[in-house]
Amino acid sequence: MSNTFKALRAELESEELTIKITEIELENLPDGDTTVEVHYSSLNYKDGMAVNGNKARIMRNLPMSPGIDLAGIVSSTSNNNFKKGDEVIVTGWGLGETHSGGYSQIVRVNSDWLIKKPNNISLKHSMSVGTAGLTAMLSVIELEKSGITNSSGEIVVTGAAGGVGSLSIMLLNKLGYSITAVTGRMELEGYLKDLGANNIMSRDDLLAMSRPLNSGKWAGAIDTVGSTLLANVLSAIDYGGSVACCGNASGNDLPTTVLPFILRKIQLIGIDSVYCPRNLRNDAWKRLGELITPEEFESITNEVSLSEIEKPAKLILEGKIQGRTVVNIKDI
Repeated sequence: MSNTFKALRAELESEELTIKITEIELENLPDGDTTVEVHYSSLNYKDGMAVNGNKARIMRNLPMSPGIDLAGIVSSTSNNNFKKGDEVIVTGWGLGETHSGGYSQIVRVNSDWLIKKPNNISLKHSMSVGTAGLTAMLSVIELEKSGITNSSGEIVVTGAAGGVGSLSIMLLNKLGYSITAVTGRMELEGYLKDLGANNIMSRDDLLAMSRPLNSGKWAGAIDTVGSTLLANVLSAIDYGGSVACCGNASGNDLPTTVLPFILRKIQLIGIDSVYCPRNLRNDAWKRLGELITPEEFESITNEVSLSEIEKPAKLILEGKIQGRTVVNIKDI
């Protein structure tokens, strides 16, 4: 291995933030017991914020690289559970936020963060879904655990055109569920139906459902947005239904009442993909490989090199990205 590698690096120069591809020496890697040669990363909303001026201080320990996901090959480790040559996935744990991230040809991380890539999914395709796919799969698994089956009734997915929302629709469709997709981008109705949505509902129509308890419409839900939209979803869940809550795109508040809980015995289940235990991650990644074929992964994937990341990073913040963007790190 060379003593240097390339990475997209954010640092302060004369109190001015610069983010550019630069050559870095191995000795400048952060602490960790495992070094990984990164092949692919993905583009998430947080990555878009990081690349576009470090909005909301997504990267908190400059200098560092953005990228909250990565997939690559172990080059060295002191953990006996891993060995050189293992194909691994890392998501969460502060990667790209408090720890230098996946937009780098070489990373050094804590081996507790590593997941051995299942044989039924490639490194590239693991990053076709990345954190968004893991979150969507964890959400579906929790609905299943709560007893919601494809015969229980319709599932509503909010933020349907986003990464987690669109992948949730794909997974639910694969499992035979009937799905209502809620979106503020009605021009994407055809795209959402191609993913597997049966019905499309505008965000404004859901916002208008402002009663504390509406007529039951859905057996369950995957909510990616929080705030008033989540409150209105809760008000229309059937008796005994469940809602997986995995995002806060619309806000951290939840202006609801106890009525859906005490009159309809519904459940609100929190989904954490950042510090999720390894056994749950292993199960989720394996199921992603089982449910989505290589051809389907390719159909939702747009690959760019790290040197091409600037344009899609802007588009994701503008809500103009359709499908998933994989970042080829090894071939900068």
